Amino acid sequence: MAFSSTMILPLLLVLLSAFSATSKSVQENFMQCLDANSEHPIPISAFCSQTNSSFTSVLNSTAQNLRYLMPLVPKPEFIFIPIYESHAKSAVICAKRLAIHLRFRSGGHDYEGLSYASEIETPFILIDLIQLRSINVDIDDNSAWVQAGATVGEVYYRISEKSKTHGFPAGLCSSLGIGGHITGGAYGSMMRKYGLGADNVLDARIVDVNGEILDRAAMGEDLFWAIRGGGGASFGVILAWKIKLVAVPETVTVFTVPKTLEQGATKILYRWQQVADKLDDDLFIRVVIQVTKTSQKGKRTVTTAYNALYLGDAERLLQVMDQSFPELGLARKDCIETSWIKSVLYIAGFPSETPPEVLLEGKSLFKNYFKAKSDFVQQPIPETALERLWEMLLEEEAPLMIWNPYGGMMANISDSAIPFPHRKGNLFKIQYVTSWYEGSKDATRKHMDWIKGLYDYMSAYVPTSPRGAYVNYRDLDLGMNHNNASYTEASVWGAMYFKGNFRRLVKIKSEVDPGNFFRHEQSIPVVLE
Repeated sequence: MAFSSTMILPLLLVLLSAFSATSKSVQENFMQCLDANSEHPIPISAFCSQTNSSFTSVLNSTAQNLRYLMPLVPKPEFIFIPIYESHAKSAVICAKRLAIHLRFRSGGHDYEGLSYASEIETPFILIDLIQLRSINVDIDDNSAWVQAGATVGEVYYRISEKSKTHGFPAGLCSSLGIGGHITGGAYGSMMRKYGLGADNVLDARIVDVNGEILDRAAMGEDLFWAIRGGGGASFGVILAWKIKLVAVPETVTVFTVPKTLEQGATKILYRWQQVADKLDDDLFIRVVIQVTKTSQKGKRTVTTAYNALYLGDAERLLQVMDQSFPELGLARKDCIETSWIKSVLYIAGFPSETPPEVLLEGKSLFKNYFKAKSDFVQQPIPETALERLWEMLLEEEAPLMIWNPYGGMMANISDSAIPFPHRKGNLFKIQYVTSWYEGSKDATRKHMDWIKGLYDYMSAYVPTSPRGAYVNYRDLDLGMNHNNASYTEASVWGAMYFKGNFRRLVKIKSEVDPGNFFRHEQSIPVVLE
C-alpha cells in the first residue's frame, strides 16, 4: 500500500504494532508526546525505525566513517527527521520528558561518529536535521540565514547566485553540514583573510534544554559565545546561523604545484614553514601530503602538493610569490584565473569543468574507514625530522597529511573572542589521516596503531602544555566522558581543544544545561565537584 507523506502519527502508531516491545515502547511514547506537543503535523516519512527497510541507507546517508557503521556499533532506536524547526523543538521536549538519550546531526564528516553512534549510552534516538536546509541570502545586508541541514556547498552556491563579489569563509569540503561545521570553528581557504566561519556569525537559532527556540538576544551573549566554536551538541540543537558575507573579487586565482622527494620536496616544505604565515593575507597555500607511485614499477614516493587560493589575478599573484616564496617555482602556466564559486569546486577536488550546480547535491567525495588526528605547529619542523616523517608515511598504505597556513586574520583575533583558541603564534595546523577499505579487527588495529605512532613521533615538534587539537577533528584517543564526567577528567581533552576557554565553557554549560541533557563522549561537562 502507498501512503501519503501527509499522513500523521495516529496512523503510524497503528503500523508500529508489529515492532519489538522495547522499540515499540520507546517509539510509541515518543511519538505520542510529539503529537501532543507539535505545532505542525508530523508525516510518516519523518520516522525511520530499525525495522524499516530504509533504516541503514538513512543512517549511512551523511555518515562518512565506516568504523561507526559496523554491525556491533550501537545504532539509534529510530531516526526522527524534523520537517519544521518546531519539530526539533518538540523532539527535545519529549526526549527530556521521557528521559530518552538524544543524538542529533546536520551532516558532514563527524570523525568519531558522535552524532549518530554512542559508545557510552543506549538506547538512544537520532534527530537528523537534513530537511532543515533553507538558505536566505540578503546581499544588501551582507548576510544570510542558513538552516543547519544545508551543506557548505549549498550555502556557497546560493551566495554566488546573488552576487559574484560575495562569499563566506568556511570549509573546503562542500558536503559538510553547516550546523555542526560552525560549532567547531570552520576552517577554509579564506581564513587568513577573514578568519573562521565561526568568526563571521551574526546570530543563531537554537533549541535549548527547555525546548525553547532562542535567538542571540534571547540566549544571551554567553551562550552565543559558547556555540560558536565550543564544539557541537553540548548546549542545544543548532537550527540556523545568520552569517556575515565577505567581499571576494570577481577574478581569483588557484593553483596546485606538486613536489616529490626527488624534486626537492623536503627543502621546499621547510621553506614553506618559514613563510606560509607571513604571506599576503589574500594568499592561502596549504600543503597536501600523500604517498604516490613513481614511474619506476613498484616504487613509491612522498608528494607534497601546494594547493592555493589567491584573492586576485594571476599577474599580481606571481609578483607576490616571486617576492615571498620563489622556491616553489610558480609559473604562469600553473595559475588558473576563475570565479570564487569555481575556486570552491577546485579546492574541494572536483574535476575541472564540473558545473557549480554539483554543490546542490551535497554528496561527499569519500566514505571509508579512517582515523584522524591534529596538531598546531609553532616552530618549523627541521629537515631531518621531515626525512624520518617521510619514512613513516611510506610504511602506511594510504596516509594523508594536510598542513593549513596561519597568519593574517588568524593572528589578529583574540584567543578568547570565541571558544576556538588556536590563534597567534601558530605557523600552521596539521591534519593526519589514515584510511582503509577492509573493516576487520586486524586491519583496523594495524592502521590505528600506525597513526598513533606517527602522532607520538610528532610530539617532539609541537607545543605540549597543552598539546593543541581541533575540535572538528574529534579524537577520542584524547579522552572520553563516562557517565557524568568530572571537570578534571574532561579538562584533559578540553584543554587541548579549547585551552583557557574550557573553564568558561564549563561554567556556561553548568548554567544553561545543569542536568547535562545534551551529552556525548566529548561534550562539555557540568561542574560536579
